[in-house]
Amino acid sequence: MDLIHFLETEGDQIIDEAAEALNRSNLSRYNAAGPNVSRERLAELFRLMLIGIRERNLTPIIEYMNQVARERYHAGYAIREVQIAINVLEEAIWTHVVRVVPPDQLAEALGLVSTALGAAKDTLARTYVTLAGESKAPSLDLSALFEGKTSG
Repeated sequence: MDLIHFLETEGDQIIDEAAEALNRSNLSRYNAAGPNVSRERLAELFRLMLIGIRERNLTPIIEYMNQVARERYHAGYAIREVQIAINVLEEAIWTHVVRVVPPDQLAEALGLVSTALGAAKDTLARTYVTLAGESKAPSLDLSALFEGKTSG
């Protein structure tokens, strides 16, 4: 079975299912963006995952997720919200793949999908951590504690 052809054929249905699952997740930022925007975002991630699998090149999905992570971080999205968006897409893909792909080809198919989306998740996490590390937390003045004072 040709995994790429299968995913292309099932793509619209997979994206629809992922968008419905994302909507059911009731995430405030994604709700505010609206279902059409969420679906477009999922479709782009799906498209880049296909490119990564077809070309055996994860650079496009990594670059995209780096950009997405920066945008979502600065827009105030919690990392868990973006992670859930990736996860619902992955779950929808797995559901379709497991249903149709022959057992002897399943490990490779799921491995390819998981590798591409895993790279997206890894990039998301690393970028969020980097951005959080660049933020200057206000320093605490603990001098009163060391002087034996308990207030003001």
